[in-house]
Amino acid sequence: MKGYLYTACWSVFVWFFATMFFVMFGDSVLFRPGTAEFAVSLSLLIAGTGVLLAGATYLYVLFDKAENAPLKFGFIGTIVGLILDTFSLSNHQLIFPKLDEPQVIAFAAWMSFAYALYLLIPAIINELMKKKLKTE
Repeated sequence: MKGYLYTACWSVFVWFFATMFFVMFGDSVLFRPGTAEFAVSLSLLIAGTGVLLAGATYLYVLFDKAENAPLKFGFIGTIVGLILDTFSLSNHQLIFPKLDEPQVIAFAAWMSFAYALYLLIPAIINELMKKKLKTE
């Protein structure tokens, strides 16, 4: 259980970092869905999210040496993040006071992609680590 608590704490940190990014910069990077700006912004946000999640996963693995640690990070992180984002979206007027309704929808669209990446990237890293161990 102690290992899962550590993973959950790491996951809260990742969620907090992402949420604070949108609290501070959301009004500048989120655009009305259906516009060209939305497509470009969402693409850049997803690419940046992928890079940051890969980095966060590699950092996590430095501290958690258990077998399949990246999978645990992705799974627990997604659970924790979705629970916390349920609260943040339900109370978006308090959490994201600078965002209007279309920007909240844009945030939710980014969030959907981000959680798909949160499951996919650790799974890929886990497979790469297994292949590396087999070749050593």
